[in-house]
Order: sequence, then C-alpha cells, then structure tokens
Amino acid sequence: MLAALHADLHKQPQEAYASELGVVLGELQYALRHLAQWMKPRRGRWSLLTLPGSARIHPEPYGVALIVAPWNYPFQLLFTPLVGAIAAGNCACLKPSELAPRTSAVMATLIRVTFPQEYIAIVEGGRAETEALLEQRFDSIFFTGSARVGRSVMAAAARHLSPVTLELGGKSPCIVCADSPLEVTARRIAWGKFMNAGQTCVAPDYLLVERSIRDALIEALARAIGEFYGPDPLVSPDYGRIINRQHFDRLVGYLGAGTVMHGGQSSAKDLSIAPTILTDVPFDSPVMEEEIFGPILPVIDFTDFEEVLALMRNRPSPLALYLFTKNRQTQQRIVAEVPSGGVCINDTVSHLIAKELPFGGVGESGMGSYHGQASFDCFSHRKSVMTRYFWGDPGMRYPPFLQPFGTFKRIYRFMMSR
Repeated sequence: MLAALHADLHKQPQEAYASELGVVLGELQYALRHLAQWMKPRRGRWSLLTLPGSARIHPEPYGVALIVAPWNYPFQLLFTPLVGAIAAGNCACLKPSELAPRTSAVMATLIRVTFPQEYIAIVEGGRAETEALLEQRFDSIFFTGSARVGRSVMAAAARHLSPVTLELGGKSPCIVCADSPLEVTARRIAWGKFMNAGQTCVAPDYLLVERSIRDALIEALARAIGEFYGPDPLVSPDYGRIINRQHFDRLVGYLGAGTVMHGGQSSAKDLSIAPTILTDVPFDSPVMEEEIFGPILPVIDFTDFEEVLALMRNRPSPLALYLFTKNRQTQQRIVAEVPSGGVCINDTVSHLIAKELPFGGVGESGMGSYHGQASFDCFSHRKSVMTRYFWGDPGMRYPPFLQPFGTFKRIYRFMMSR
C-alpha cells in the first residue's frame, strides 16, 4: 500500500502511514474497543403521558451502503467510512477513485481476498462506473469529493430517497492574530497546508493575517518550508506531487493571481509545484473564489477583527476554520459567530485525529459527519421503540373530554414537560 501511495502521489512512507494507514488502523481499534457500547439500545426519555411504559432507541443498519472515495487520500477516505459501515452492520459497495490507480488496485485486491463479495464489494473504474452505481438503489450513500459532484450524487440519491452523507471541501480560512508566536504558528500552518502537496480537503486555503505581523509571518513560513523540504522542494523525497496534468495546469494558472513572495517553481515533467506564498491577491480572482487544492497559499492582511468576522459570515461555510491567537474572547467569537464544519484553534488539521470529535461539513462543505462513534451513527438508523404496560390507563386522553379546555391544557402541558 505504501508503494502504491508513493507511485500515485509521491507520498513518503512516514507521511503516508500517519495520514492514511495509521488513521484507518486507529479507527479500527477504536471501533473494536467501543462497539459493544455503541450497539446497546439507549434509554429514551419519556413523558408522564406515556406512563406506565419505557422508551428505547435501537440502532439498526441501513442495509447496503455505497461509499465513493476521492484520490487525494485514497486509502483513508475509502476505509475509514467502511469501518463505520461494517461496525453498524451494513453491507457495502466501494468505489475508489480511478485517479489513484495503483492504490485502487491494491485496495481492490485487499477487499476481494478478505470479504465475500455479497458482503463487501468493490468496483473499480471511472466516471461511467460511478454513474452506473448511482443508478442503483442503495440504502445509504457516503460521498467524499467536490461540491459540484456532490450535487449530482445527491440528485441521484433523491430518485431512491436514499440518505446521503456528503464530505465536501471549500475554502478553509486560517486567521492569524498579532499575539501568535510566529515560528510555531508558521510551522503548523506550513505542515497543514503543504502535506500531500496541498491536496487536502481541510488544508488552510488562504491566510488572513493581522497587518502588523504579515511580513514577519511570511518570512517564518518561508523558513518552515525550507526546514521541511529543503532549498528545492521539487526534488525533496518528502514532498508530494500533483495528481495529474489537468490539476497541475489549473494550479499553475493560479500563480499569476498575485505577487509570488516565496516558491512559484514548477515542473510539468514531474507534476510538481513548489510551496508558494502569494500576496496582493484580489478577492474576486479565481484563486480566491475556487478551492485551491494545491500548494499555493494566498496571504491577505487585515487591521480590524470585525472585518474578518463580516467577511467570514458572507462566504460559504468552510469545512474547517483555523484561528491562531491566545485571546480567549477572540476564540469564543469565532466559534460562536462563524458557521463552519469544524474549528481548530492554534493548529491545523489535527482536529481530524480526535476520535470523539465528529468530522463533517455544513452548507457548501457537506452534510453529516463521521469518525469514531459518529461513523457508527452515520451508517445507523436510530429506531425509536416505545413499550407501554397494560396496568394503569389514565382516561384523560380518551373522549369524551370532561375537563374544561383551560384545565385540560394546563394538565397536558405539565405532563408533556416532564
């Protein structure tokens, strides 16, 4: 698997293990440790109107789930939801991305030698195979990819009224305030942005930096990039490659959107673009309107934090929102006032690792969540079960209604509130 990930995306073994295989193994271990508890029926709250009786919530599998995975983390983003689907008791049909063909082939072999096909099946291929699968009726559909394709998946699911989970992307902002320690901040931003050559759905898409520290932060970012990938990242064994020529050409087109403050080198032969920092980028340029999904980082400065809040409220809800500051009030305002799939304060990407934190988007960045117990819940229907006992049968709910309406209303509201 590590060899396939290197062949498809030039992922170095340690990075590939940490971001792909290790993540899935962690999900497996966590599910095995907690599955017995997740499967137990949960006690439901009852009201006085339902006494004598009891209420339970029983998780049950949807049935057959379709999981469609992208190419950027091809192993993790196929097998992590599969852990949840199996844990919840579903069968599954898997569709890996054809843009990472070596990884797809290894995963197909792994699935076929491990599971009976009627339990877990895998379908390789491209767009035609995906469209053919979406013509079928599935009891649940889990899709990770772009918002454009997500709309098509949702439209296909609507024909069969299949529930969908959409893990999409978007432009995840990273806000840096003047009280942030620059060296640590720069390392954490550079790590989250440039791993996998920026091809990460929760990578910081652009920086909003307080003006007084903008130049110092850019210098610190340049130092961090040099420490990570050396003086020439294009030949670094630790630096990833762009998935194909189409995406490479799209990204190279973004380089002219502003002033290149660091990086900017590219190699069409190796499908590699150096970690690049851009300034003087207009908000109406394509690089600020489209998800970058590559190693290009626009930097925009601000002077008033209220401007940042206003800007965030007027843009589509991102999958992730990053904030670097020591100020607790600023942290609380970002969490309370800006909708987003998740928030990570004083770091990037690491909120995905915590198993107790559901991961998912909102609005343009997706719907539904997974990871840890959220993965089990994602593939489960929560069935409500009410059991009434035969002894005791209060007559106030049956006609004829003898109480005056005002008295009936007061009694009813009291019993419903308990």
